[in-house]
Amino acid sequence: MDFGENLRKIFSKLSNTTIIDLKTIKEFNKELQKILLSNDVDVKLVFELTNKIEKEALKTDLPPGVTSKDYIVSIVYKELVNLVGAAYEPELKKKKILLIGLYGSGKTTSAAKLAKFYQNKNLSSGVICCDVSRPAAYEQLETLAGQAGVAFYGEKKEKNLKKIIENGLEKLKDKKIIVCDTSGRNALDSELSKELKLVNSVFKPDETILVINADIGHVVEKQAIEFNNAVNVSGLIITKMDGSSKAGGALSAAHHINTKVMFIGTGEKINNIEQFDPEKYIGNLLGIPNIGSLMENIQNAINEANIDVSKLNPEKLDFETFYTQLKAMNKMGPLKQVFGMMGAIDLPKDVIEKGEEKLKKYSVIISSMTIQERKNEKLVHNISRIARIARGSGTSEKEVHELLADFNKMKKMMNMFKNDRALKNKLGKFMPH
Repeated sequence: MDFGENLRKIFSKLSNTTIIDLKTIKEFNKELQKILLSNDVDVKLVFELTNKIEKEALKTDLPPGVTSKDYIVSIVYKELVNLVGAAYEPELKKKKILLIGLYGSGKTTSAAKLAKFYQNKNLSSGVICCDVSRPAAYEQLETLAGQAGVAFYGEKKEKNLKKIIENGLEKLKDKKIIVCDTSGRNALDSELSKELKLVNSVFKPDETILVINADIGHVVEKQAIEFNNAVNVSGLIITKMDGSSKAGGALSAAHHINTKVMFIGTGEKINNIEQFDPEKYIGNLLGIPNIGSLMENIQNAINEANIDVSKLNPEKLDFETFYTQLKAMNKMGPLKQVFGMMGAIDLPKDVIEKGEEKLKKYSVIISSMTIQERKNEKLVHNISRIARIARGSGTSEKEVHELLADFNKMKKMMNMFKNDRALKNKLGKFMPH
């Protein structure tokens, strides 16, 4: 069970509580302490946090019309947001960014993701490979840069870091953002420290970002201090923040050494990086819907899938439109993440897995249809066509029938929505204008 799921579980116990008294808060805080400590949040911070929660919860009576669960959620939300620090707002200007960290922290992937992030903000970006110790580093960063659509520079067999950096800066001089990926080690030893100081002196970064794995635990604080002593650290990127990770150590370390969390990695896809927003992060942990993120994710997915929205007719759902929607959903990342943004974060795992499997299968089936069949669903009800589509997609006729049934359910739902003004008005405030 992950960090957020454990938090939501103890909140659910408050659902039947009508009175907020000292006993209720003591019991709640005891369970909260266990969860935070098991997720590597610093002991001192845990007790400071729960003391504040107790003081705030007992300060006033339960407000009229507010449930005890919602009241405690609001207090914990506020205190956790204060714990993890302020939101990061990146400066959208020309700059050089140096990424540092140990083996397995996700530096190389983060380099491409970060370059892509800034390129999406209309700042031309490129990456330089300065990892000369890991054999596959050059190929990995080159491939990721290609996926991200950003410029790449590296010298495959060159070991002279000064030469690589100088040539890379010259080659990418027309780019607004240049991200430099560096070598890692199992620990910050004297050799790595010397190498980082050399890279730092030649590259002259505007920002030096330490990349750390979310589930690294308490040692992250010591790590951050050591890296900061070697080269002045501007902030952190925390990777693997997309599920069962135990991010408490990383977050409390940032709090202790007064280092800001700049970005978090939320998945494997090249767009799965976000500037750190404590309100959004804590909201996700507590199961509070994040419609803003959902809308942003949808827009990124549409752009990634090269979908021309102007050609979509929302009043008419056919297999062509449905196929386009499936392509966009595939670009949005795991269904768990999408449902999480909607506040439905604790759906059973098997439901999500079956849903993802079904969406993939439906994409394959529709891709085996002719253009005419995609635009006229009635054609697909023909037995011989169903048999041909099943053969062409490597599926069964039963699975094609399932697609037809689900497709018709979706059409009915769309018609209900179209004719329900109250529902449209309710959801309208979440829609981009």
